[in-house]
Amino acid sequence: MHTEPSRPHTLSDFTTALDKLRGSVLTMASLTKKNLQNAIQGLFERDDDFCNHSIADDEEIDLLEIQIDREGIEVMSRFQPVAKDLREVISSIKIGANIERVADQAVNIARRARKLNEHPELPELHLLDPVIKLSLEMFEDAIRSFAERNASLAVELKARDKSLDRLNKEVTDELINRMQDDSTNLPAYLNMIFISRCLERIGDHSANIAEDVVFAVRAEDIRHLGK
Repeated sequence: MHTEPSRPHTLSDFTTALDKLRGSVLTMASLTKKNLQNAIQGLFERDDDFCNHSIADDEEIDLLEIQIDREGIEVMSRFQPVAKDLREVISSIKIGANIERVADQAVNIARRARKLNEHPELPELHLLDPVIKLSLEMFEDAIRSFAERNASLAVELKARDKSLDRLNKEVTDELINRMQDDSTNLPAYLNMIFISRCLERIGDHSANIAEDVVFAVRAEDIRHLGK
């Protein structure tokens, strides 16, 4: 008498579903990084085409956030994970939401860049260089900490977020001073201030991603660490 074939192992099914969820998050992060790069390139090369690509491609990222939510809920309802597995699913969903907000900031930067491109180029634009560098590095390292489940790297991002806050304040203060001396370029300086603020917000969302990585890996809540 032949026995019925055994059903696939539940653990294997869960691992496959979790890998799919993590893959969706990393795909979303990769597209968001590209949108950020396009927005920055449009800003410094004064090329609206790059800005327009960043804005148009945001819709795909929005759809990926919905997909990640759906996949995460399906994993929880189908497998009812507990402990570390549950933390990883919840963190992946929350990280997806923060990546989407980073993508929104890329759109905001692209829109401000198009406004700047309507006016003569100003050397003050390069005041943004250190803010751009640190914010992009923070986002890349936040995603790397998620991909590698690297809680140590994630914890280190918290201190860098404070550095980014300081840089944003310095740039804003300097641009306000320029506005007082040169009112003819006031709209351009205002757009630069808004771009710096967008970059600072990217750092905030990167820090949020790092917090979720630490929670998933170590079961530690570091949201208010150092306050």
